[in-house]
Amino acid sequence: MAAVTRSAVPMLSQSLIFLDLETTGMVAAHERITEIGLVEVANGERVDSWSQLVNPEKRIPPFIQSLTGISNKMVQHAPRFEQLAPGLFERLEGKLLVAHNARFDYGFLKSEFARLGMSYRSRVLCTAKLSRKLFPEHRRHNLDSLIERHGLKCSARHRALGDAEVLWQFLQKIHAEIDAVRIDAALQAQLAAPGLPAEAPDAIRGAPVPGQVW
Repeated sequence: MAAVTRSAVPMLSQSLIFLDLETTGMVAAHERITEIGLVEVANGERVDSWSQLVNPEKRIPPFIQSLTGISNKMVQHAPRFEQLAPGLFERLEGKLLVAHNARFDYGFLKSEFARLGMSYRSRVLCTAKLSRKLFPEHRRHNLDSLIERHGLKCSARHRALGDAEVLWQFLQKIHAEIDAVRIDAALQAQLAAPGLPAEAPDAIRGAPVPGQVW
């Protein structure tokens, strides 16, 4: 797909991190990260990508193992989050965080950093909310629905980097199909004010509201 030109969507001239996390469960206060995947974009161009398995220091439930394909054995000798935290914090700092159902990913990041006495705050953009705003005629806006509806390609579903790459593809796709003024208005509206969770399950995740700096 073509790069997203900053002149078309002014907000996208800033640095973006498309992020996805795999975890041991749903609640950030009790569960841990097992994999981090991100795509870094600057001035509408993809400039870097990175993924890393993380030792969660607890067992991964069988259901989660079957969903993600990440086993206890795979993370046994992986670095702990505290070992990755300094470099990850530096990579994320000052960039707009983009995630799907972003309350979840942002909440886990904040929780993991807080365990180490580090305060992570960011502006956050939720692609599920963006999809709802731009395509209100559709009922479902989970990642599988976006992949099917927009013909996106996922190298590894429910793996962190594969899902993060889908989010970058989604942004490029809507840029090609929708008027840039409408896209920018939707982005500005989401970042300007908090709102209800993009998907009902987010209500139980207990993470901050996307669009605000926390």
